[in-house]
This record gives sequence, C-alpha cells and structure tokens, in this order.
Amino acid sequence: MNILCFGDSNTYGISPVDGKRFAADERWPSLLGIKLGAGYQVIEAGQPNRTLVNDPPFSGDKLGIKYLEPYLAAYHLDVIVIQLGTNDLKRRFALSAADIANALEALILDIKNYYLHRELPKLMILSPPAVYEVGAYQSIYAGAAAKSSELVEAFSEVCVKQQTLFLDITAIATPSQQEGVHLILESHKSLAEHLQFLIVKQKSHRL
Repeated sequence: MNILCFGDSNTYGISPVDGKRFAADERWPSLLGIKLGAGYQVIEAGQPNRTLVNDPPFSGDKLGIKYLEPYLAAYHLDVIVIQLGTNDLKRRFALSAADIANALEALILDIKNYYLHRELPKLMILSPPAVYEVGAYQSIYAGAAAKSSELVEAFSEVCVKQQTLFLDITAIATPSQQEGVHLILESHKSLAEHLQFLIVKQKSHRL
C-alpha cells in the first residue's frame, strides 16, 4: 500500500525548537511508515511554506496544486493524506477561512479529475493545527489563532460535501506554545499513531 503525505512544514517536520528538520524516526510521515511496517510505503512530500491559495513571494513556487500532480503521476497511490492551510493564514495574504476552504475543495476536485477513469485513492484531509500568536511568528500570523479554528469547521464542511475523510487534529497535534506554529515532537508521535490506526482500518475494509 502506497501512502502519499502531502503538506507544508509540519509534514516536512520542522522542529519548533531549532528550526531544523526532525529525524526520520521523529517526524510523523516517516514515523507512520515505521509503525505500519512491511507492505506499506509512505512517500514524504512536505514542503515548508506550501500553500493552497498563494505563491509566497521570496520562497519559490509552493502552490499545492502545481506540486501535487507529479506525485500522482509517479506513484500508484492507495491513500493521499493532505495537511495544508496553515501558511494561507499568514496576515499578508488577508484570506478568509472560506477562501482557504474553497482552495481545498479545488484541490480535491483536481485530484478527483486526475483519477476520473481510475480508482480514486482514499483521501484523508487533516485540519491545520491550532496557531498561537507568539514569538517570532506573532506578527506574521496576526489574527490566525481565531481564523484557524474557523478553518477547521470550513474544511469539515468541504469534506462532507466531497465525501472525503476529514480529521480534526487540533486535539491530538499541537504546536509549541513558545513558537506557535510548528508541531512539537509528541504531536508528531500522536499523529502518526492516529493515522496508523485509520490506515490499517481502511486496508482491512478493502480486503
């Protein structure tokens, strides 16, 4: 079973402590692969600054939709896990929760269109984690704390409409209270364990 984990810096595994990348046995996608074991391949496709809506200036072309299709073409995928939306909350983009949710729906529809005459992989949409407006990110993410909670509801509504599995991770995967944006080590472990359970359950239902 091939599982694509497509997201931003929290999928890539940026540590809130030193800004470096967590080790392979620490960040949630690779940890998920370790936990699942033989018969599963987890493809890590996290990219810092990746967005649903905008191409951030000064950091290259990180728009989610443009970067997803090469992975769809390169692998026979059984599950696609998407964790995006946090970077769209940056103050400079001035996006509403509805704007970001509409972009998520566009991404889901793009995936469905790509697999129009083939079996669609199981889609799992993760909510963005909570955002704390603290430290170095306080100005960058001004207003994001309230908007991130609105985004959970907006994403949930999109997933109900598109009949796509939605997982609200805000209770199981929290960012650093000092840094505010990136998941702490324990959150990576919790998320990997939760997804392991869901993916094994999904596979057993297919048999």
